[in-house]
Amino acid sequence: VQLQASGGGLVQAGDSLRLSCAASGRTFSNYNMGWFRQAPGKEREIVAAITRSGSNTYYADSVKGRFTISRTNAKNTVFLQMNSLKPEDTAVYYCAASGGYSNVLYYTSSENVEYWGQGTLVTVSS
Repeated sequence: VQLQASGGGLVQAGDSLRLSCAASGRTFSNYNMGWFRQAPGKEREIVAAITRSGSNTYYADSVKGRFTISRTNAKNTVFLQMNSLKPEDTAVYYCAASGGYSNVLYYTSSENVEYWGQGTLVTVSS
């Protein structure tokens, strides 16, 4: 499956952004989706994940209550709504896809990702 992320940009602290990731090439509803991020000098980390039907989600503690992951299977797209952005949210954000029927926690590990998007840069100024 090919993943194309978009929506990043430069914003001020407190602003909102919505990232989108469009999938193609395979049946989108067969894949569990995730958003990861990597800040300069840091390891890639999970931000949020969502199962194939959208019935289960996961959020990293650092974004709970501020970010929302959602998907529209009819449009082969997963979203990450980011509100109340902080400078520490600055990173390259990657969407990821994994097949299977495991618990949503399984899809929070980068080792279990089958496909990666190209990344979109989010910069939050203070």
